Amino acid sequence: MRRLLPALQNPFELDLRALALLRIGTGAVVLTDLIIRSTDLVAHYTNLGVLPLHVLYQYGWNPYVFSLHTSSGLWQVQALLFALAALTAAALVLGYKTRWATAISWLLLISLQNRNPLIVQGGDDLLRMLLFWGFFLPWGRVYSLDSRKQAAPSSYRYFSMVTVAYVVQLALVYWCTALLKNSPEWTQDGTAIYYALSLDQILMPLGRLLYPHAELLRGLTFLTYYTELLLPFLLFLPFRITWWRLLFVGVLYAFHLGISLTLFVGLFYLINMASVLGLLPAHVLGKLAAWLHPRWAQLAARTHTWRRSWVTWLPVRINVHVQWYPGSRRLLRAGREAAVGALLVYICWWNLDTLPQFRWKMTEPMRWFGYMFRVDQRWGMFAPAVFKDDGWFILDGTTTAGQHLDLNREGQPVEATKPASVVALFKNDRWRKYSENYLFVANSYMRPYYCNYLLRIWHENPAHPPLRQLEVVYMKEVTLPNYRVAPPVREVLCTCAPAPRP
Repeated sequence: MRRLLPALQNPFELDLRALALLRIGTGAVVLTDLIIRSTDLVAHYTNLGVLPLHVLYQYGWNPYVFSLHTSSGLWQVQALLFALAALTAAALVLGYKTRWATAISWLLLISLQNRNPLIVQGGDDLLRMLLFWGFFLPWGRVYSLDSRKQAAPSSYRYFSMVTVAYVVQLALVYWCTALLKNSPEWTQDGTAIYYALSLDQILMPLGRLLYPHAELLRGLTFLTYYTELLLPFLLFLPFRITWWRLLFVGVLYAFHLGISLTLFVGLFYLINMASVLGLLPAHVLGKLAAWLHPRWAQLAARTHTWRRSWVTWLPVRINVHVQWYPGSRRLLRAGREAAVGALLVYICWWNLDTLPQFRWKMTEPMRWFGYMFRVDQRWGMFAPAVFKDDGWFILDGTTTAGQHLDLNREGQPVEATKPASVVALFKNDRWRKYSENYLFVANSYMRPYYCNYLLRIWHENPAHPPLRQLEVVYMKEVTLPNYRVAPPVREVLCTCAPAPRP
């Protein structure tokens, strides 16, 4: 037993320095996400945008979730919440009041995601789960402003139930996405990558170069499927931990870098690359620490000087001192371990429940916790099969003079031919995801609000000719096997007109 228990524990031991890099990477991604989202603050989060609050409550609201961003439809309130989220994400990167910064960042992130579920993607699930588990991790113990007040740890090795949860969570992401891909195009025909690269809405330049090579795409299909299915097993091998982790991280970095160069997936690849930083082994971190330490010390000194300069202006300083009684720390640690273990079991069950072959389904009354704390997750990228419906949008505006202008191409005359780059029509991946949801019949309620939003912002520019009607048109183009494409079909999804002036 003395030899067996350490062997079982070894795959779940993490380095405190790796956890610090995980914290920094997660905080940096949250900041990047906020910057990108802020460019559409009015469009996506206010009553003047594509999803006013009353529409969200009527059609897209889950009674178990909450959102501070639904407290107002004014852009000023949203800007204030964005600024607060950016400050806490910056504090997370610097490791200042790390536990509080993690909790507030997580709270504001799920609040932001709940405000507009029409632009949420799989990467968003992983990002909020990193913050969720990060609250229990000691990822502010080193490489942080908080660590300046503590003695250096005697050992960087760390093991607890939350490190088990972190490793298992990473494995679940890839196992579930592989098991959900149960269509023949993934497991038998090897045509899934062919269909994925046929989607012009997400096709990137490298994907365009790979697309003509059918046998290469077939090999990449099976490589993708079996990488997702088999690679996570490396995380649980109890021997040669360093080499297996380096292999795991290296393969996933190459895997997600390849995805980002071939398909337009927004921050998905960055979130996944940041998520595995906590697995970096000690000898890699030792070399990194030798390079990072002097730079971090210089940054920390500057930040400390800056913080002292503005703290002196505060009229009140609050000091909280907690008196620990003998045994209370041990009791608190045991309670935390039990709580994290229960959470891990719940989350594993939730993931298994997403698989069609799983028999013991979670009952609806048990789902409230997952929705409320947003530990709900589904890793179904291109699963069970890849979409075959492709196409592009034409925003056909008719001027009062009878001209037809395409608002999707900055008011140029309407053309029915496919653009040279369909993906270039989207400002960012949030708009691409919104456009994808716009096509579904179940989301038809959202169509007039987008149409009227486009009319409003068009008429805000006095240089634009006035429109008497706008049609949101989708040129549907179905992908067929063997590089054949059905002729595009013009589908008018919505028609709207400006409100008559009194």
